[in-house]
Amino acid sequence: MSVPAELGYTNEHEWVAVADGVATVGITSYAAEALGDIVYVEPPEVGATLTAGDTCGEVESTKSVSDLYSPVDGEVVDVNRAAVDEPEVIGSDPFGQGWLFKVELSGDPADLLTPEQYTTLTEGEG
Repeated sequence: MSVPAELGYTNEHEWVAVADGVATVGITSYAAEALGDIVYVEPPEVGATLTAGDTCGEVESTKSVSDLYSPVDGEVVDVNRAAVDEPEVIGSDPFGQGWLFKVELSGDPADLLTPEQYTTLTEGEG
């Protein structure tokens, strides 16, 4: 399992990269592996206002449907249409081409886990 050191993480297995007041959000490799073959993704719409911790979309695999939770507060400014059109990229490259959406932050990201904390979380679940 990959846990890039430059990212923040959530208990719901999303990752967050913040640059210039915009958070890029995706699901972790742990989540992608647990889901299996991802066949559908429904990210939030551009323009939607998100609140950290609230459900904002879903990811469907051949095994199950999982909710996406917003890790940050703000407005959705971009959605990865390539991942919507070809959701298998989420499983094959979750930290790169498989990102899901971008949010213009309305405040500081709260309560993100460090890579070390996230690794401990997933080890406890495995």
